[in-house]
Amino acid sequence: MGGTDVTDGWEWRRDGETPAPARPPGAGAPPEGPPAAPGSGTAPSAADTATTAGVPTVSYPNPPPPTAGASPWWSDALGDPWRDPAAPTAVVVPSVVPSGTEPEPVTDPDAPGRPTLRHLLLIPVITALLAGTLGGALGYAFAVRGGAAGTVLGAAAADPPALAQRKPESLAGVAERVLPSVVTIRVSSLGGTSEGSGFIASADGHVITNDHVVAGSSGKASVVFNDGSSAAATVVGQDPESDIAVIKVNRTGLRPVEFGDSDALAVGDPVLAVGSPLSLANTVTAGIVSALDRTMQAGEPGGPVRYYAAIQTDAAVNHGNSGGPLVDGAGRVVGVNSTIKSLVAEGQEAGNIGLAFAIPINQAKRVTQEIIGTGKARRTVIGAQVGGPGAGAGGGVRLAAVEPSGPAAGAGLKVGDVILKLDGRPMTEPTDLIALVRKFAPGSVVTVEFRRGTARRNTSVTLAADAK
Repeated sequence: MGGTDVTDGWEWRRDGETPAPARPPGAGAPPEGPPAAPGSGTAPSAADTATTAGVPTVSYPNPPPPTAGASPWWSDALGDPWRDPAAPTAVVVPSVVPSGTEPEPVTDPDAPGRPTLRHLLLIPVITALLAGTLGGALGYAFAVRGGAAGTVLGAAAADPPALAQRKPESLAGVAERVLPSVVTIRVSSLGGTSEGSGFIASADGHVITNDHVVAGSSGKASVVFNDGSSAAATVVGQDPESDIAVIKVNRTGLRPVEFGDSDALAVGDPVLAVGSPLSLANTVTAGIVSALDRTMQAGEPGGPVRYYAAIQTDAAVNHGNSGGPLVDGAGRVVGVNSTIKSLVAEGQEAGNIGLAFAIPINQAKRVTQEIIGTGKARRTVIGAQVGGPGAGAGGGVRLAAVEPSGPAAGAGLKVGDVILKLDGRPMTEPTDLIALVRKFAPGSVVTVEFRRGTARRNTSVTLAADAK
């Protein structure tokens, strides 16, 4: 064992250098000479190969002196506590950070930062909500304390029923469309002031009403519109036998009614009567069509006799409704309210009992156009006179006279023939034939079923206009 070099197996060298003997522990080179006493902290020299107390001593070659810029690992290797138990236990290695490899800065997530736009917007919103909640709570508290909320009236709101939604096809929707076109007519005469109803037929101011509303006037009238405004009017023309008159209002831009087809009506159809009964303007009553082609004869004593093939309705109609429109479920005018039936004695004021009659609008419209165009209306005739009810079964009306060149004679009818049906309508009274003929326009072709002797026959008659 003596004379043998012992090392720890590490070769301390720089890159590119040859291996060199390891330096002894401790800083600096060890002194030459005899070994130091145990515990002195001085390493033995390289020439010391003796043994002490039977234990071989460790010899170290003298290392080369350190050079400038040497690695810290090289300069600090001799202070390794594992090689020299007597060396300090702390190993200090200077921290050398290469340039350009500094770590990225790290932001502390808990550090306070700059507020964002969202934060700036949330602050006033939350403040407003808190203020509103506080104000509502205080208001409710004050209301309860003052007794305002002590009693709750009514039930909780519910969805309105379908009838309360006032759809355009509902009665309320129809009335809303028709009312702006209905007017109240006031006429002054020697007997005082009469009042009736009418409706706007054209945007330039023509109004349709009954002849008996303006009868006896001086040709002047006043019209009150749905909105309460009024205007002067003049009588354009009258047809007493059809009970239709036309007046003209000096105003433009009016809203005319929509005309329907009275021939398309059926019994049971819903209708509305609109007008000013008993001076109550803008009144609407509802009913149904009770009958069609109800022949009527009406007129004042000493006045013209009027014949109607009327629309019968149970809608409430009273004095003042005369001349107002009868409209169908779509808001179209199908008739002109004209007369009522009553149970009162003659001379007394009559009222509604559910029997009202209107002139079919197809007839009223035709008469109106003729009055506007020529100032008067033509009267439709069949060219024969009726003498009374027909004898025998089946009823009918007997012809008392036939004009030689009239429509009846041209169709082959003769005196004594009994007219059983006109255009499919049964004849029972002389009034029936006159009223139904007046319903049609001149030139209309109607079928006539008649009896001659015991034989039943059919013919077609082309109606004509009266010569006067």
